[in-house]
Amino acid sequence: MEGIIVRRVIPSDNSCLFNAVGYVMEHDKNKAPELRQVIAATVASDPVKYSEAFLGKSNQEYCSWIQDPEKWGGAIELSILADYYGREIAAYDIQTTRCDLYGQISPFEGAPEEFDQTIFPVQKGRTIGPAEDLALKLVKEQQRKKTYTDTANFTLRCGVCQIGVIGQKEAVEHAQATGHVNFQEYR
Repeated sequence: MEGIIVRRVIPSDNSCLFNAVGYVMEHDKNKAPELRQVIAATVASDPVKYSEAFLGKSNQEYCSWIQDPEKWGGAIELSILADYYGREIAAYDIQTTRCDLYGQISPFEGAPEEFDQTIFPVQKGRTIGPAEDLALKLVKEQQRKKTYTDTANFTLRCGVCQIGVIGQKEAVEHAQATGHVNFQEYR
């Protein structure tokens, strides 16, 4: 296989998962609103599969919630998008290097995004072949550089009252207590 794995930065705007999938599947970094609608429609169409026990909230509440651009996506949304595109998505956690199965490949260092190959044939043994080794190498390099957000321990400052909080849990508690939802990460 020719090429290298590169990291394409997607703005961390709470819709990064959706825009990353849109980029990988369609080379479009602005797919979040459309993909959020796809997910909501999928969930609404199967209330038995997507029950309150599965979603952590009622089907109807989830469908409204996931269309809010301030809400993050995760495993449920990746699963639905993999079905929607008919592809397996490789999602790497840079902090732990765990792979749950997405990545970009470029034919050469510095190649423009339009040259990126983002979909790979599955090799024998259900791997993506040499691209998988290259992706893991990139993930480990990014882990070493700490280019991830540790949502359990990151430090945030409330943009309204300037109080500092640690981790997503404290931020959610502060938001629920005060109604403040404008946070910035600081170090």
